[in-house]
Amino acid sequence: MWFYRSAGTGVITMTMPTRRPREEVVRLGKELYQRDILPLVQADHFGEYAAIDVETGDWAVANTEREALQRLRALRPGAVDVLMERVGYRALRSFGAGSLRKTG
Repeated sequence: MWFYRSAGTGVITMTMPTRRPREEVVRLGKELYQRDILPLVQADHFGEYAAIDVETGDWAVANTEREALQRLRALRPGAVDVLMERVGYRALRSFGAGSLRKTG
Protein backbone atom coordinates (compact mmCIF):
# COMPACT_ATOMS: atom_id res chain seq x y z
CA MET A 1 0.00 0.00 0.00
CA TRP A 2 1.03 3.55 -0.58
CA PHE A 3 0.27 6.48 1.68
CA TYR A 4 0.16 10.04 0.42
CA ARG A 5 -0.16 13.21 2.49
CA SER A 6 -1.63 16.20 0.73
CA ALA A 7 0.59 19.23 1.35
CA GLY A 8 -2.39 21.61 1.27
CA THR A 9 -4.86 19.73 3.46
CA GLY A 10 -2.67 17.31 5.42
CA VAL A 11 -5.10 14.49 4.51
CA ILE A 12 -3.51 11.05 4.23
CA THR A 13 -4.79 8.88 1.38
CA MET A 14 -4.17 5.14 1.13
CA THR A 15 -3.95 3.61 -2.34
CA MET A 16 -2.72 0.38 -3.87
CA PRO A 17 -0.18 0.60 -6.69
CA THR A 18 -1.49 -0.81 -9.99
CA ARG A 19 -0.19 -1.43 -13.46
CA ARG A 20 -3.58 -1.46 -15.16
CA PRO A 21 -6.56 0.88 -14.98
CA ARG A 22 -8.93 -0.07 -12.15
CA GLU A 23 -11.77 -0.88 -14.56
CA GLU A 24 -9.57 -3.35 -16.43
CA VAL A 25 -8.46 -5.04 -13.19
CA VAL A 26 -12.11 -5.46 -12.19
CA ARG A 27 -13.15 -6.77 -15.61
CA LEU A 28 -10.27 -9.26 -15.87
CA GLY A 29 -10.57 -10.35 -12.25
CA LYS A 30 -14.30 -11.01 -12.52
CA GLU A 31 -13.76 -13.01 -15.71
CA LEU A 32 -11.11 -15.15 -14.01
CA TYR A 33 -13.29 -15.57 -10.92
CA GLN A 34 -16.41 -16.65 -12.82
CA ARG A 35 -14.62 -18.89 -15.32
CA ASP A 36 -11.79 -20.51 -13.35
CA ILE A 37 -12.16 -19.99 -9.60
CA LEU A 38 -15.85 -20.05 -8.63
CA PRO A 39 -16.49 -23.61 -9.91
CA LEU A 40 -13.62 -24.83 -7.70
CA VAL A 41 -14.51 -22.98 -4.49
CA GLN A 42 -18.28 -22.41 -4.34
CA ALA A 43 -19.14 -25.69 -2.62
CA ASP A 44 -16.48 -25.74 0.10
CA HIS A 45 -15.60 -22.07 0.67
CA PHE A 46 -18.94 -20.24 0.80
CA GLY A 47 -18.57 -16.85 2.48
CA GLU A 48 -14.76 -16.88 2.31
CA TYR A 49 -12.67 -14.36 0.38
CA ALA A 50 -10.74 -14.93 -2.84
CA ALA A 51 -7.79 -12.67 -3.72
CA ILE A 52 -7.01 -12.84 -7.46
CA ASP A 53 -3.84 -11.66 -9.22
CA VAL A 54 -5.17 -10.64 -12.64
CA GLU A 55 -1.68 -10.63 -14.17
CA THR A 56 -0.97 -14.31 -13.52
CA GLY A 57 -4.38 -15.79 -12.70
CA ASP A 58 -3.04 -16.99 -9.34
CA TRP A 59 -5.44 -16.78 -6.43
CA ALA A 60 -5.86 -17.63 -2.75
CA VAL A 61 -8.92 -18.22 -0.55
CA ALA A 62 -9.20 -17.57 3.19
CA ASN A 63 -11.67 -16.67 5.94
CA THR A 64 -10.75 -12.97 5.89
CA GLU A 65 -9.76 -10.45 3.22
CA ARG A 66 -6.44 -9.84 4.93
CA GLU A 67 -5.56 -13.52 5.15
CA ALA A 68 -6.50 -14.12 1.50
CA LEU A 69 -4.27 -11.23 0.42
CA GLN A 70 -1.42 -12.46 2.63
CA ARG A 71 -1.67 -15.94 1.11
CA LEU A 72 -1.66 -14.49 -2.40
CA ARG A 73 1.32 -12.25 -1.59
CA ALA A 74 3.19 -15.29 -0.21
CA LEU A 75 2.62 -16.95 -3.58
CA ARG A 76 3.15 -13.78 -5.68
CA PRO A 77 5.01 -11.09 -3.66
CA GLY A 78 4.92 -8.63 -6.55
CA ALA A 79 1.19 -8.85 -7.20
CA VAL A 80 -0.30 -5.37 -7.59
CA ASP A 81 -3.36 -5.84 -9.81
CA VAL A 82 -5.46 -7.78 -7.31
CA LEU A 83 -9.24 -8.21 -7.18
CA MET A 84 -11.01 -9.46 -4.05
CA GLU A 85 -14.26 -11.44 -4.29
CA ARG A 86 -16.44 -13.07 -1.62
CA VAL A 87 -17.50 -16.59 -2.54
CA GLY A 88 -21.28 -16.81 -3.03
CA TYR A 89 -21.93 -13.09 -2.52
CA ARG A 90 -22.52 -10.15 -4.89
CA ALA A 91 -20.21 -7.84 -2.91
CA LEU A 92 -17.52 -7.98 -0.23
CA ARG A 93 -19.63 -6.28 2.43
CA SER A 94 -22.95 -4.50 2.93
CA PHE A 95 -23.84 -1.08 4.32
CA GLY A 96 -27.60 -1.59 4.19
CA ALA A 97 -30.21 -4.09 5.30
CA GLY A 98 -30.40 -6.11 2.06
CA SER A 99 -28.85 -9.53 1.62
CA LEU A 100 -25.70 -9.85 -0.45
CA ARG A 101 -26.15 -13.55 -1.10
CA LYS A 102 -26.61 -14.52 -4.71
CA THR A 103 -30.09 -15.86 -5.37
CA GLY A 104 -30.02 -17.93 -8.49
